Amino acid sequence: MNETMLHRWLARVVSVRPGEVRALGWSFAYFFCLLAGYYVLRPLRDEMGIAGGVRNLPWLFTATFFVMLAVVPVFGAVVARLPRRRFIPLVYHFFVANIAIFWILLTFDIGKLHVARVFFVWISVFNLFAVSVFWSFMADLFASEQGKRLFGFIAAGGSAGALLGPTLTVGLAVPLGPVNLLIVAALLLEAAVLCALRLEAAASRLQSESRASAAAAPAGTPDAAGLGGGWLAGIAMVLRSPYLAGIALWVALLSLAGTFLYFQQANIVAAASDDPAVRTRIFATIDLAIGILTIIVQCIVTGRLITRFGAGPAAAFLPLVFGLGFLALWLTPMLWIVIAFQAAQRAANFAISNPAREVLFTVLDREEKYKAKNVIDIVVFRGGDAVSGWLFAALRSAGLELGAISLATVPVTAAWLALALALGRMQEKRAQNPATPKTQGGII
Repeated sequence: MNETMLHRWLARVVSVRPGEVRALGWSFAYFFCLLAGYYVLRPLRDEMGIAGGVRNLPWLFTATFFVMLAVVPVFGAVVARLPRRRFIPLVYHFFVANIAIFWILLTFDIGKLHVARVFFVWISVFNLFAVSVFWSFMADLFASEQGKRLFGFIAAGGSAGALLGPTLTVGLAVPLGPVNLLIVAALLLEAAVLCALRLEAAASRLQSESRASAAAAPAGTPDAAGLGGGWLAGIAMVLRSPYLAGIALWVALLSLAGTFLYFQQANIVAAASDDPAVRTRIFATIDLAIGILTIIVQCIVTGRLITRFGAGPAAAFLPLVFGLGFLALWLTPMLWIVIAFQAAQRAANFAISNPAREVLFTVLDREEKYKAKNVIDIVVFRGGDAVSGWLFAALRSAGLELGAISLATVPVTAAWLALALALGRMQEKRAQNPATPKTQGGII
């Protein structure tokens, strides 16, 4: 299929222009492979979290946060010195090497309980780093107006991968064995690296052929060298910018709501069955249901919705879903409610609110897109996980039932919704004000 025919086909579902087709296609494929690999691993992560003991989950979340604190400065130093075409493959190759180590340890049954806990922490780090790097790349390539039109469809690539991942897990877990699924995930990550390299080439050709390429970087192409700056620059950027601090607070509230729901799920699923195979199948079924629902919305609705209403209202949709979901759990804290709630909130996140949140980053300069965004997506998110995990444990120790905790979370979701609307207004002002730092990209 040539590029003209592909454009005609894509234009039926997404508002794409001819000069954007190749980059859009490779972005879709990149995210597809990345999340397919992650979702092959995710059911194993959830099962290992329970195998390590539900009571240990706050400790695992705290360990994840401290690992993030150690890794983020290393990442900052790497992106300061290496061009994008080098540090993006390096990140994914590193994670593939980690998967190989886990495969060896689990295959030979070396320290199974400790490996399970380390794997839980590792995959939490891997997920945020891999996805954050991807969306930093997208914010670097696409301008604000393009992001509103195209990020929903690009996110659909991830949703398609999220659909394939659980399908592979369900179909291959028995014939291959759960441990050998690590090999499948590693192959998918290497395919993501190939797509990233092809996207880099496509972006370079587009930038060299268009006037928009002149704004791609302060000097030369955006990939001519590292970003420079200090290895802790991202933290300083978040602290001194009200806009970035607002996005960080949005992410922290997402972390709190998501962690409370995850702990509710862990408690309810653990009470429903003591069979690891049954629990793994439950988690994979949840992922499969989410993938089907999300990809439909992303391909047809997301781009039009964000373009029509803006990033703020779209980002506000997720806290609305969380508020209604926690009300439902307060009334009926049962397994089927948890499954429905997880499917609804993750579909709302992946299909609408997450693409909208990524649009918020398109009005930043390049260094902020990689360094500050990395701090927000990783340190703030996992820090929120750690604090929220201990808060949930404290509430349970104080005698609060699951339903009461759900009800207490509803006012938090209301404040979160108001914040999303405020951030949307700030994003629109930055996008319209030439004096405000804007996307150092644009590929049409």
